[in-house]
Amino acid sequence: LPVSSGIIASMTRPPDTPPDPSTISPVWRAVLLVVGTTSLILGVIGIFLPVLPTTPFILVAAACYARASTRLYTWLLGQKSLGPIITEWRRSRSLPAGMKTRALVLVVVTFAVSIVLIDSLLVRGVLVVIAAILLTFLYRIPATQPEPTSVTMGATPPREEPR
Repeated sequence: LPVSSGIIASMTRPPDTPPDPSTISPVWRAVLLVVGTTSLILGVIGIFLPVLPTTPFILVAAACYARASTRLYTWLLGQKSLGPIITEWRRSRSLPAGMKTRALVLVVVTFAVSIVLIDSLLVRGVLVVIAAILLTFLYRIPATQPEPTSVTMGATPPREEPR
């Protein structure tokens, strides 16, 4: 296989370098753009609707755009609320601690509500299995702690004692 082909290229390329979209067939590129845009829409809806998790959809959109359109990928990275999620994931394959905690809580709450509201025992069982898989996946993602700062914003610096 030539080094520029799919999986081999992704293994030999540095992790912070997206693939070159010009090496992808037009059909596959169109599929990636549709999946990426759909994921982005669902991720943005997830910001306002706690039933949908934002982070996984944004990461899927970023992965699709990185392979299909340099312009859309760059635009997504430049978004104030979405870019840092993608950048942190690419840098350390981790999520900010607060985001991970929110994701775990939302999965538990939304699946618990769904399980309570559903009458079918089979569907409840399927929801329990899906929730367990999703919680295991999220739990295993490392969490990054915020960088400590010397002076907390908005706080007054400590006073020096007179000599």
